[in-house]
Amino acid sequence: MPANSKHLTHSWLQRFAKISAGFLGGYFVMISLHLAIAAWFDRATIMITMAYSGFMLWVTLFILAFLFRNGWKVWGIYLFLTLVFSSVLYLGKVYHQPII
Repeated sequence: MPANSKHLTHSWLQRFAKISAGFLGGYFVMISLHLAIAAWFDRATIMITMAYSGFMLWVTLFILAFLFRNGWKVWGIYLFLTLVFSSVLYLGKVYHQPII
C-alpha cells in the first residue's frame, strides 16, 4: 500500500535538508557527544563504547530528522547540540589537562 501523499515532503530542498541533517548533522552530534564524554571520563572506555552506542545514536538521530516538518529546523537543532557538546569538550580539555 503506498504512503498517503499528504504526509510526504513535496519540496526537494526540504527533502535534501532532512536527509543531510540526518546523515551529517546526526553524525556531528554523535561524535561531539562522545568526545565530550571522553574529555571528562575514561577516554579508552568511552571510545570503545562509542563503536556501538555511537551507531545506535546516529541511526536514532537520522530517523528523528524525518519527524520534523522543516529540515532547516532540524539542522539548527543539530548544530546547536554540536556547539553545546563541543563547548563541554573544550571545558573538559581545559580543566583536565595533565600537570607536567
